[in-house]
Amino acid sequence: MGSTQQSRRTNTRQRIQDIALELFAEQGYEKTSLREIAERLDVTKAALYYHFKTKEDILISLFQDLTRPIDELIAWGGTQPHTLETKQEILRRYSEAMTAATPLFRFMQENQATVRDLSIGESFKDRMLGMLDLIQDPNASMTNRVRCASALFTMHAGAFALRDVEGDPEEKREAILEVSIGLVSQAHLVTP
Repeated sequence: MGSTQQSRRTNTRQRIQDIALELFAEQGYEKTSLREIAERLDVTKAALYYHFKTKEDILISLFQDLTRPIDELIAWGGTQPHTLETKQEILRRYSEAMTAATPLFRFMQENQATVRDLSIGESFKDRMLGMLDLIQDPNASMTNRVRCASALFTMHAGAFALRDVEGDPEEKREAILEVSIGLVSQAHLVTP
């Protein structure tokens, strides 16, 4: 019985996150109220407060849940040799993590000012710097640093820029990944 009750709480928490993210994407973070989230869920505000006290609490929980694979990737990458193969694998895994967190990345892209003002903005920046450290050689030339930063930027901007382009989503993801891996491979192979 205890696990059923825990499962129901987790499902409710997940439903709140899903509906909130949906509303944030539709209306923007600032224009969405806790009351609207509760109404869309068909629950009272008190029921919503049981799980989350503020919109920012919901957003932080979403961010933590959806970025956990990125944190795990950064931890894993930090234990691996700094080889081209490791860098390529990091980009492959990052691409998969981004796909799983597509709604969050879309929210972040469309609500940049809000993200910058909330704690998740700084946290995300730290993650990206951690990713950059994994794919960039410590003594890389400025050109190669730009290549590595561009590889990460390509993964983010490419997914956003191609979302309305007709075509298979997996084919788009693979093309973006191929370009990103090409940039990191070139940075790795070109001497400073």
